[in-house]
Amino acid sequence: MATGKGAEVPLLWPVEARLAALLPDLLVFRKPRGSEHELATAQGVLLGVHVTGFTALMDRFSLSCKSEHDMDTLAHIFSYYISDIVEHVLCFGGDILNITGNVLLALWTVEQNQLSDIITLVAKCSLEIQEKFGIYHTREGQDLQLKIGLSAGRISQVIVGDEQRQYLLVTGRDVDGVQLAQRLAQANEIVLSWNCWKLCEQYMFEVEIMREDEAVKLRDMRIIDPFDFDEHFYKCLDYLPRYRTSADTLRTALELDPDSALEQTLRKHIMKNLLKKIDEGQPMEYISEFRTVTMVLVSLEFHKTAWMLHLCHLIQEAALYISTVIEKGGGQLSRIFMSETGCMFLCVFGLPGDKKPDECAHALESSFSIFSFCWENLTETKLVSISITSGPVFCGMVGAVARHEYTVIGPKVSLVARMITAYPGLVSCDEVTYLRSMLPAYNFKKLPEKMMKNISNPGKMYEYLGHRRCIMFGKRHLARERNKNHSLLDREKELEAFRMAQQGSLHQKKGQAVLYEGEKGYGKSQLLAEINFLAQKEGHRVLPLKLKEADSKQCFYAIQTLMAIFFEIDMCPAYYRQERLHKQLHGMVEEPLHCLFNDLFFVKFPLSFKVSHMDDLTRQKKVKACFFQVLQKAMRETPLIFLIDEAQYMDAASWEFLGTLLSSVPIIMVMTLTPTFTLCGWAQHFLQSPQAIFVPISKLATTSLLRMACWELGVVSIPQELQIYLLRRCFGNPLYCEVLCQDLLSKNILLFHDLQKEEEEENSKWETLSANAMKSTMYSISPASSEDQELYVCTVKDDVNLDTVLLPPLLKEIAVNQLDQLSPGEQLLVKCAAVIGHSFHIDLLQHLLPGWGKNKLLQVLRALVDINVLRWCSKSQDLPAEPILMPSSIEIIEQTKEERKSDAGSPLRLQEELSLPQTEVLEFGVPLLQEAAWELWPKAQQTALHLECAWFLRDLACRCGSCHGGDFVPFHRFAICSTKSSSGTSRFCSYKDTGSILTQVITDKLQLPSPQDSFQFQTKSPRSQEAFTREHCRTEEEFLDQVNRKLAQTSPEKDMLTTKPCHCKEVLKLVLSPLTQHCLVIGETTCAFYYLLEAAAASLDLSDNYMAFLYLRKASSLLGQPSAFSFFKKHKVKISQFEEATFCCLRSEVCFNMGQITLAKKLARQALRLLKRNFPWTWFGVIFQTFLEKCWRSCSLSQPPDNPSENKKKLAILQQQVQCLSLLWQLYNLEATASSHRFAYLATLMQENSAKESASEAQVVSTYVALSQFSQNMGDKEKWLHCEQMAIQKNSLCWFSREGLLATAQLMQALAYTKLCLGHLDFSIRLGFQAREICRHLKKPALENLVLSVLFRSAFLKKKFDLCVHVLESQWALIAQGHDVLGLACFYSACLDLLLYGKGWLCRPFGECLHFIQRYEHSCILNSQSNVMLGVHSSLAMWFAQDSQWKLFEHHFSKARQLVKRTNASLFGSHGFVRFLECHVLMLQKMPEGVFAHTPSETPRQTSSTLRSSSLDV
Repeated sequence: MATGKGAEVPLLWPVEARLAALLPDLLVFRKPRGSEHELATAQGVLLGVHVTGFTALMDRFSLSCKSEHDMDTLAHIFSYYISDIVEHVLCFGGDILNITGNVLLALWTVEQNQLSDIITLVAKCSLEIQEKFGIYHTREGQDLQLKIGLSAGRISQVIVGDEQRQYLLVTGRDVDGVQLAQRLAQANEIVLSWNCWKLCEQYMFEVEIMREDEAVKLRDMRIIDPFDFDEHFYKCLDYLPRYRTSADTLRTALELDPDSALEQTLRKHIMKNLLKKIDEGQPMEYISEFRTVTMVLVSLEFHKTAWMLHLCHLIQEAALYISTVIEKGGGQLSRIFMSETGCMFLCVFGLPGDKKPDECAHALESSFSIFSFCWENLTETKLVSISITSGPVFCGMVGAVARHEYTVIGPKVSLVARMITAYPGLVSCDEVTYLRSMLPAYNFKKLPEKMMKNISNPGKMYEYLGHRRCIMFGKRHLARERNKNHSLLDREKELEAFRMAQQGSLHQKKGQAVLYEGEKGYGKSQLLAEINFLAQKEGHRVLPLKLKEADSKQCFYAIQTLMAIFFEIDMCPAYYRQERLHKQLHGMVEEPLHCLFNDLFFVKFPLSFKVSHMDDLTRQKKVKACFFQVLQKAMRETPLIFLIDEAQYMDAASWEFLGTLLSSVPIIMVMTLTPTFTLCGWAQHFLQSPQAIFVPISKLATTSLLRMACWELGVVSIPQELQIYLLRRCFGNPLYCEVLCQDLLSKNILLFHDLQKEEEEENSKWETLSANAMKSTMYSISPASSEDQELYVCTVKDDVNLDTVLLPPLLKEIAVNQLDQLSPGEQLLVKCAAVIGHSFHIDLLQHLLPGWGKNKLLQVLRALVDINVLRWCSKSQDLPAEPILMPSSIEIIEQTKEERKSDAGSPLRLQEELSLPQTEVLEFGVPLLQEAAWELWPKAQQTALHLECAWFLRDLACRCGSCHGGDFVPFHRFAICSTKSSSGTSRFCSYKDTGSILTQVITDKLQLPSPQDSFQFQTKSPRSQEAFTREHCRTEEEFLDQVNRKLAQTSPEKDMLTTKPCHCKEVLKLVLSPLTQHCLVIGETTCAFYYLLEAAAASLDLSDNYMAFLYLRKASSLLGQPSAFSFFKKHKVKISQFEEATFCCLRSEVCFNMGQITLAKKLARQALRLLKRNFPWTWFGVIFQTFLEKCWRSCSLSQPPDNPSENKKKLAILQQQVQCLSLLWQLYNLEATASSHRFAYLATLMQENSAKESASEAQVVSTYVALSQFSQNMGDKEKWLHCEQMAIQKNSLCWFSREGLLATAQLMQALAYTKLCLGHLDFSIRLGFQAREICRHLKKPALENLVLSVLFRSAFLKKKFDLCVHVLESQWALIAQGHDVLGLACFYSACLDLLLYGKGWLCRPFGECLHFIQRYEHSCILNSQSNVMLGVHSSLAMWFAQDSQWKLFEHHFSKARQLVKRTNASLFGSHGFVRFLECHVLMLQKMPEGVFAHTPSETPRQTSSTLRSSSLDV
């Protein structure tokens, strides 16, 4: 996060320059010496700048709950504040020695006779720093201020370390002087040490004596003629030969010629993980991260009588030992700095690339080892104090571009320093370290609470006493308890292995061992808990034990604990232990041998003569023999089972004993192992035993994982976005699922809804639609049969974006551990891929990786795919030898920042396939890695990378090439172009002057029409169209022949119909959906709203209604909560009236698909009002509007505007009008009232007029098809057939666009149904199959499902039952994987018909059909579909009547009777009515007397009236 005003961050600096930027000139220009550890002295002036208030600011942040956001804010404040100070010091010729915590130390090295002039220079620098940066006001209310100290005189410097790692130390009396001056200074003060005061030109300064012989306070400088400071400044430059006067850089060290010897010297002073990233060529901004680390601060205080040279040798010795011990534990010695009383060593565990499990335990053990070494081996040491803290910090660059340092910033950094003072002479740690270490509690001692400066709540503190063996046993327990509420998921195979071992031990009288191996979190402990329950239930005696890592260091620990549990002395008081053991051993072990167990079980049996003459080896053998004897006798009485969790932590002696026991005693052993650990030789020998069964534990299946999530949340179903959230993060790991569910509950981001509770009053509100959406989707858990039990579903709060929900700390640690196992290049690639999303294209990835060529990218990708970190999104997981590039109609603009600024008029354009071939699309193959890697980025860099992604993807955000491009919301970009000058337009332009990649307003880019934008006007040459027009089809037979002929002659050369399949689904997944996320992260809400509408339209186009609902819900949250009063309505995001209308129209379609009829009508009307096409509310308005629409042709024809852009804007409005009116007639058509028929008729009339005005033949054809369907439902056969003929004639002009093909498919479906109704079944089947082929090509599953329904009815009436089964299987494959409850209802309705009349043909059993209907009959979607449900309930009634179950017949027949008056003559309505008639006839023929006592009586007149009215509709 280093910054600088003078220049952009240089990406092409040589390695020497990047190394020099991290080090002071004192090291860069240091002359080679005979001995690196030689003490060198020089004259100089020291400047110390201490930032006060920073610790208090960190304390304020530490009290909040947003630690990641707080770390980012802290790092941003400090880095930008300190960078200005660094640059100011460099401008005055200073050399930044270090930036330690909140202290900056700078040095001016000169000759002794030049000190007075340089002191004046440094004093002027200090005054200017105080004047410019003395007070920094933060938003949090805590001001940052500066305390500055100056010192001058002799400065000693020494380098400590070895050949691999070295550290520069600056020490001496005057270094102590600058620290004293800083300590004496108050905020906004400058204090000079006494020696500095004596050496300066005292008449130049206004000072105040603070303490005699200690320090003086500088107030100001006296400007006395002829003194001129500029002249003095240039005079001082002669004393500073390395001062850089160039404006390009502030340091000469950055422009040195390549020197391998110098490079090798400088590399020794930089940490290894940082060196690897520099060698990799990673930019400075990519190095900084936010992560959890463990810090160890070692403080050595020396006696004042010690000589300087001797102290240097002591520091050298301590540095070598500390670095060795720390590196063994996975940490690094970050820096060494001198204090007034001694020396401090800051060590960090968990830096990027160093993260390892159990880092807190390693830190504590390393600290205790260092503590012991320093006390025992370092003479002249007065006091050794060590403090350890653990927590989130910023790890990265701080300072300016020319001079910066790698450091850590965070509240825990301040705490570790305060603990040294509060708890001297101890190894102290905070509570977080104590808990995360997982070490036994007896290794710690709680310390008294103490006040610490600027830290309000330091928390509990502990002293670490070192690893020691306590006089106690391990406890009998397992890591997990069996869950009584639900059974174990997907572990039948593993439990069967245990049962086989039981049988083998019983029949063969031999020991059996079952070893379960699985990754962490796969449920090994839960499996042991289940086995424990089953074994005890069967009467076995179970000895459970869970081991820890520390147990592996204690010889025979596992057997000692198991036998203590066996003798039941592990839980009894110490005074009763010996007596209890004596009773257990009585009769099994000779009395004189009891003393063998004294040391093992901490008892005091008298030493016998026999045992006293045994050596240690003989005693050990005798103890084992006694154990064998005891266990053999116990096995004769009760079967014995050892359960050992985490067996990889078992010591070698215990493995040896168990191996012998397995071969001699018929005992059962069940163990769990983690595969990443290397087992000892005895363990390997145990595994190779023929009596040992090795069982790998696999991850949970998707369905089982979702079922587990429902159990954890206490619901029967979870929404689709939550399913995606869990599946992408868990990858089948039960532990991850459990932790994530608990985290969601703790963050209160879920809403729970009672499944049985009616929420009709909420149906009119879009904001409360989530519950109804969930109640209409498939359940993950079958609802319980008990009526008393409350059943719930959950939804995600509208204002929550699950993609940005941070991981729980436990899971983030696991993922970061995995990330740090990769090389630096692999880590960078994963971090950049994480910004893109779960799936990503390699070209976009390369766009984010600075300086990476394609070969390097492919090489690193191969390595990551080989270790399963990434995987290709295709069947083949192999990397293609060459990228697959194909011609495309969409251009991808790829420019560097400089190219965009310098030559925006002629951008470099790469022609590439928009469909993004699967072989070039990857996804993450390891759980949590993408989320954890994304969280590591600092906020500023995260935003910049999301901007890069947004720029790259925005030109791809349109329909695929096979669909001829264009917007998913027709002409969307042209309709919003008028808003480009408004203040609410896309804020991409706000980055124009900041060097950002996105330098243009996105709507400006979208305004430029490409050939694809006008695809709806695109036709062939006039001659071709005229020839085709002359071929108008006059009959359905001719029309079908014409379609077959045109499809057969299709070829790319003739451009009649593209042969490429539609890839809009991939565009939605890889472009639109990520683009909305990128815009949301960077705060571009206007653009996010635009792309959310596009994504919703794309989802509806792909028949994914639920995902469309999710995108629209996100858009709603961007607009904010609506006001109760329309005149108070004000959106948080300013959008155009067209976009608001589109938003309403899309929501109306979603509500229609979800069965929310009232809300859908309301939204469609609102959209029409915004589109200046009002729809009447009253019957009088309907009559008047109908009259106007009929007169429309003669009075409303107008010429299209001359401006093409305005013409397309008008077309966009007309397209939305047609869509809204189409929705309205379908909505009113669901109601069987005369008033609704009038509204529906008016909507069709208005739709026809708007379609004709748009001059789109495809729209006109679709409208005629809609009119024919409406006329058919109304029973107007003449109008019905006339509209079909008109559609056939108009269809001849629709062969040149995707919309035309879609209209053709709709027309063929309508014709197929017409022929079905007229009895022409063979022709109906031919039309249906041809329509299905077009639907499959266009990827329109909803229309294809409707075509298959017509095909089934035609085949069913022809008694082609084999074809019926084939059609149903195709229909099942189409809808089973989605959330289409209505489609499933239609499917099961057809299955019931096949069961009733199929003569033995079966697609789905009756029980499955009935189970589905019972589950979802109250769904709002099915409740709105009276036609479908009439057929379902009538078919069920028929089935129960055939089975003579008259009560169930009565139940379903009464429901059908309630629905019959709400049906029409549609496909499903006609079928349902026929079934209802059959039920009626059956009831009259076979009804036993009195069986329908509870059925309301119906007079013959009423019955005949109902049948007559319904038959007229049909």
